[in-house]
Amino acid sequence: MKILIIIQSRIASTRLFGKVMLQILNRPVLALMHERVKRSRFHTDIVIATSTNPLDQNIIQFAEREKINVFAGDEIDLLDRHYQAAKLYKADAVVKIPSDCPLIDPLVIDNVLSFYLKNHNKFDYVSNLHPATYPDGNDVEICSFRALEQAWRDADRDYQREHTTPYIWENTDIFRVANLEWETGFEYFDKYRLTLDYPEDFELIKRIYENLYPKNPNFGLNEIIKFLDENPEVYNLNKKYLGKYWYDNHLDEIKNIDNYKKKKYGI
Repeated sequence: MKILIIIQSRIASTRLFGKVMLQILNRPVLALMHERVKRSRFHTDIVIATSTNPLDQNIIQFAEREKINVFAGDEIDLLDRHYQAAKLYKADAVVKIPSDCPLIDPLVIDNVLSFYLKNHNKFDYVSNLHPATYPDGNDVEICSFRALEQAWRDADRDYQREHTTPYIWENTDIFRVANLEWETGFEYFDKYRLTLDYPEDFELIKRIYENLYPKNPNFGLNEIIKFLDENPEVYNLNKKYLGKYWYDNHLDEIKNIDNYKKKKYGI
């Protein structure tokens, strides 16, 4: 099975412009994130999927310098961008990881991928988001190319195309959907915010990297949580944004929002 990991990325982020190219330890955030994704123990292709917006030439040039696969597609229709990249790379399954997850733990990627590979005949889509229990910023979704293609063909609402996968996880009568919860038993999605949307998020992520990366570039969730617990002044940097997620802007549109936030799929 050919697995393609897609890191979706663009310069024109509405809340923090150019966030993926901000510098931490003299490197772009996107470079640090790619390094972490690349540590997945599965032999997969990785591509940065950006857009054809001229601003995103910065991302394309960065990827070419770093010899990282890059694809440019539709700026707003993320579903089309993922589908076209998957088609180009002849993927059997696609892993979606947004570029606002620069602290993603490779072990989390491996957990979701491992489950999918063992059960790909039973499920079309597997994620750790329905409900989410890992700390926010460890988002992993994987679906078969067939499911992605069907969503690309049939999804007709703006948010379904902008956010790539809602058509799949909304329609459990069409697709076989599974969810992985954090094996610790903790539900930390609303307690630790490790995603990058606002300047305060960047400051927190920067402080984590500056303190942990020089000692151990392979630091994971346990080290991050320990550091934040021991340094409340860092933890509190973005505390006001805890509980703020993309779907808050679509509560009236998403037909299965309770499923998204609460429903467990029996795993």
